[in-house]
Amino acid sequence: MRHLTLRNGARVPALGLGTWGMGERRGSRSAEVKALQLGLDLGLTLIDTAEMYGEGGAEEVVGDAIAGRRDEVYVVSKVYPHNASRSGAIAACERSLKRLRIETLDLYLLHWRGSIPLDQTVEAFEKLKADGKIRAWGVSNFDPSDMADLAKVAPQGACVANQVLYHVGSRGIEWDLLPECRQQGVAIMAYSPLGQGGILRNGRLKAVADKHGVSPAAAALAWVLRHDHVFTIPKAASLEHVRANAAAADLVLDEEDLASLDKAFPPPSGPEPLAML
Repeated sequence: MRHLTLRNGARVPALGLGTWGMGERRGSRSAEVKALQLGLDLGLTLIDTAEMYGEGGAEEVVGDAIAGRRDEVYVVSKVYPHNASRSGAIAACERSLKRLRIETLDLYLLHWRGSIPLDQTVEAFEKLKADGKIRAWGVSNFDPSDMADLAKVAPQGACVANQVLYHVGSRGIEWDLLPECRQQGVAIMAYSPLGQGGILRNGRLKAVADKHGVSPAAAALAWVLRHDHVFTIPKAASLEHVRANAAAADLVLDEEDLASLDKAFPPPSGPEPLAML
């Protein structure tokens, strides 16, 4: 498993586990917990969740999955924008910790930018960090102008990651956000790296996957992970999908593969609005 070292010194697996859509149906809970536990067994020891997912239900699923093995896992959660005030973010973090049944989050993100001024959110995050409730903080769905605004109110080097939509069929961040974050030392956490599944039916992607003896999903994930400052958190709620995704950890696409995928999914030719689900 390739790892990234974030600017706060944390070493994080490049390939982890997403939980969007989990915790919404009690009847699915056991299967979701087992899928996350298999991922941990396979070395996917980064789990991303949020208070928004299942209105806390996904965090409870994660709490079940990591019970007794907290030290193995890098846990990320996110705060709603409307909860991201000085006092609101602290209270939201406490609720997340309670649902996760842990004492500290490894990384806490602002889920997207809302109406609450960024300086309030930063102040709350810094207080949570000082109090040992979180080890680091970052943002999600921030475009270059948002990152510039954040830089005006945040301590230098404080923001360690920006979680954004990125997959082979959505490459807009490659024009500006991706290189700018690299220059600033901010890691990119790619969410929905498989899109909504449509990209997996592409003939060129399937040919690349067949060449390497992996699933199209694994090839798509390896494409995202070709950058050394990008890590990703695909959701997989079944054991089969977890195993298929895990194969991407050892896969390196060659220049021929990348050229073929560039033809199927051309890179941006100019700036594009930040894509979001």
